[in-house]
Amino acid sequence: MNYLIPIVVIVIVLLALSVRIVQQWDVGVVFFLGKYRREIHPGLNFIIPILEWVKYVDMRTRTMDVVPQEVMTKDSVPTKVDAVVYYKVFDAKKSIIEVENFADASTLLAQSKLRDIVGKYDLDTLLSSKDKIGKEILDALQGPTDDWGIHIVSVEIKNIEIPDNMKRAMAKEAEAMREKRARQIKAAAEEDASKAFVAAANTMSASPAALILRQLQTWQEIGAEQNSLIILVPTEFAGVLSNIKKEK
Repeated sequence: MNYLIPIVVIVIVLLALSVRIVQQWDVGVVFFLGKYRREIHPGLNFIIPILEWVKYVDMRTRTMDVVPQEVMTKDSVPTKVDAVVYYKVFDAKKSIIEVENFADASTLLAQSKLRDIVGKYDLDTLLSSKDKIGKEILDALQGPTDDWGIHIVSVEIKNIEIPDNMKRAMAKEAEAMREKRARQIKAAAEEDASKAFVAAANTMSASPAALILRQLQTWQEIGAEQNSLIILVPTEFAGVLSNIKKEK
């Protein structure tokens, strides 16, 4: 009976060594004597102790910050661009076997593609089309990373830094554009007003009574605002005075 105790202990130890619990977000890549054998998935799994070992791969979406890159735009403006890349592993075997460290490799590739693609655009396009440029970087990354079992979910341009003198020049340009629009609006308003004056003059010339009514309205407005005493002389009386003056 005494010899059974060591055997039971050995069996328990071997069972303990053979048990692998894989978390819900992981996939285990099993190697047998250094050679890929299979994958184990979330839950309770068993391996052959000593002969097999497991490398776990996180299958969740991850973020990768691309270190700000010094880039010269197409119109020779020095800029500093940084981005964030969202990616996830879709093939655990490839991510372990095809590349030494898929996270570092993806980061270096993202930096290279960011410099190459941003350098093809001028500053105005770079500032106004960040989504388009992010999509182009994503497409450029997707091909090589597929071979590593990595799927690039999205690429977002976070920030674009430009020199202070360029910021001042852009502010002056924006101010000039606003002033131009203001002058155009004012000129259009003056044109509309002149057309209205011409129409009013034509109406009054066709109907002299309209001119008299407008004159009375103007006097009323002056009297209401200035509290002045206004003496109205009928038009006929003014004509009589004018005739008397001529006879003299």
